[in-house]
Amino acid sequence: MPIKTKYHGEIEINMQDILHFEKGIPGFLEEKEFIILPLSDDQTFSVMQSVVTEYLAFVITSPFHFFQAYDFQLEDSVVEELGLKTEKEVQVISILTIEEPFERTTANLQAPIIINTSNQKAKQVILNQEHYKTKHPIFQKG
Repeated sequence: MPIKTKYHGEIEINMQDILHFEKGIPGFLEEKEFIILPLSDDQTFSVMQSVVTEYLAFVITSPFHFFQAYDFQLEDSVVEELGLKTEKEVQVISILTIEEPFERTTANLQAPIIINTSNQKAKQVILNQEHYKTKHPIFQKG
């Protein structure tokens, strides 16, 4: 299936790679299908591209690349909604806010995106843990 993307031009995607957000994502409730595309050669950074809207794409990363101690508990309702059966099915990603210069870029640890890699269901979850904010600098200050 061909789609137009913000960063990769027009590309061909496989239907089985599409992430399904049953209720959309906060701020974009009508956007229910996204695909993850590589952005950096080392695979640290990727793009979560809307399948429908060419210009809607979020730069993302695994929060564990930058925050090894990042940890939270999913509510049972989320586990059930995504059909999660084991921890091995869980993929966690964080949306980045790209700043200039890039070293000032931040990650949203308060609202990670949880993906069930077995069925491609996904949801952005708002955590109720006070120590995780929407803008955590991803690079240590030197």
